[in-house]
Amino acid sequence: MNRTIFISATILGILGIVLGAFAAHGLKSLITLESQQTFETGVRYQMYHAFFLLILGNLKSISEKAKRTIFYLVIVGLVFFSGSIYGLATNDLISFDFKSIGFITPIGGLLLIIAWLILLINFLKVGTDKS
Repeated sequence: MNRTIFISATILGILGIVLGAFAAHGLKSLITLESQQTFETGVRYQMYHAFFLLILGNLKSISEKAKRTIFYLVIVGLVFFSGSIYGLATNDLISFDFKSIGFITPIGGLLLIIAWLILLINFLKVGTDKS
């Protein structure tokens, strides 16, 4: 599972850099400043969670089951949260109306929060070092 987490984190990081550069250069003249800032929010959360997955993959104190659950919550959460933000920010450029599925943005955010909560719960379960 750690290999999958590391590969996914790396791909998310690469895509985050590419999308960030695309927003800064390619979209600059095509969308409003507000839409650019919205797009950048999606990139920022994607990058935060790429780092989150890199850390998760290195944790020895978290069970494989918990890692798997957190991993899937983060991936689906990012697709819903950042993915919908990318769509909403570029809505004027695409024939599909992303506003019709804008409700998935907070669902994605909730999934990301749940992933962090599961990590917290697992940290709280770990016995404290008495030495």
